[in-house]
Amino acid sequence: MKTLKDYEKELSKCSKCGQCQIACPIYKLTKNDCTVSRGKFLMLHGVTQKELKLSQNINKYLDMCLKCGKCKDFCPAGIDALEIINCAKYEYMKNTVLSKLINFFQSRFVFSNILKIGKLIFHHSKQDIIRTKALRMTECEESPDNAKQNCLSVIYFKGCVNQIFPNTDKYLSKIFKNSGIKILSPDFDCCGLPFLSEGNMKRFEQAAKINIEKLNADYDYLVTDCASCESTLLSYGKYFECNITLKKTLNWGDIIALKGLKFEFKKPVKVTFHKPCHLKSDAFFEKIISNCTNITYVKMDDYDECCGFAGSFALKNRGLSKEISKNKALNIQNTDADYVITSCPACILGLKQGLQLIKNKKTKVVSLLEFLAMAEKIN
Repeated sequence: MKTLKDYEKELSKCSKCGQCQIACPIYKLTKNDCTVSRGKFLMLHGVTQKELKLSQNINKYLDMCLKCGKCKDFCPAGIDALEIINCAKYEYMKNTVLSKLINFFQSRFVFSNILKIGKLIFHHSKQDIIRTKALRMTECEESPDNAKQNCLSVIYFKGCVNQIFPNTDKYLSKIFKNSGIKILSPDFDCCGLPFLSEGNMKRFEQAAKINIEKLNADYDYLVTDCASCESTLLSYGKYFECNITLKKTLNWGDIIALKGLKFEFKKPVKVTFHKPCHLKSDAFFEKIISNCTNITYVKMDDYDECCGFAGSFALKNRGLSKEISKNKALNIQNTDADYVITSCPACILGLKQGLQLIKNKKTKVVSLLEFLAMAEKIN
């Protein structure tokens, strides 16, 4: 596990050019250099040189980050600010009283029981459990012999939100019925992002190793419907040595586009799309929409800008979170869309927050799978 001192060379690479200012949604609102990568690098470089202490004030600015990763995309030196910030967060938190409380609630035993309680609350009937089991059936075995050659075997990383809410299983069962896909859904741990964000690096590594072990299987694709989960799974090797190379990862949207599924809607509907910060590519979306009847797509301004939620950021920086969500909601409203579609459960919360702030009651926020499952006919 790396220490902040290990990043001394990366911190020195920063030329203070200010390109990160152009990318950072927080800086655009605050104009405070401590909220942007180069400002954080100056402070953390001072810590590595023992000129500054990793103080509560510095930690405040570490938390003032959406973890969107856009600063790295704009950085001429290609410095991974998130990796450095997460390491600094760990070094600050490990010596605090608060960390003991956070570590308790994020321990595997407590965290898994919180998820179990959520399942009991939201799995309203036995029928929900039946649908969940049906999702794991080998659909390839039920397909015609000539379709078996085109069968895809996918491992579905559901994420914590979809572990609690049963609806995603229902959507998948409807969309991929008789489509020749074998869906495996092992009992994964959390992807680890909540642990990483709070500096609980030991719990993050524990979750990662559990997940890596379950990924030692025979499959074509690792599939998620949460861009943040996918990004975190792919980041394991940054923080500790992994003896596994993840096979190709895709979003469910990529699989739907690959299969060329067609969706028939009886009534005309206007939609727009929000691209989550951690989504690698949204090329699948327009391909899917082109296979939908009676659907009009209107691309919003800054469709790939952050929704403002970003997990614990929304709790620690309420004002900034609301302002970013509000700006996003205004762009959504300008499209006059009936639905805004996204592919990240956390983004759904951020988009809803924004639309509530501007009192927009027309546009509904839905996941891609929920929207497509609304179709009257799928083939």
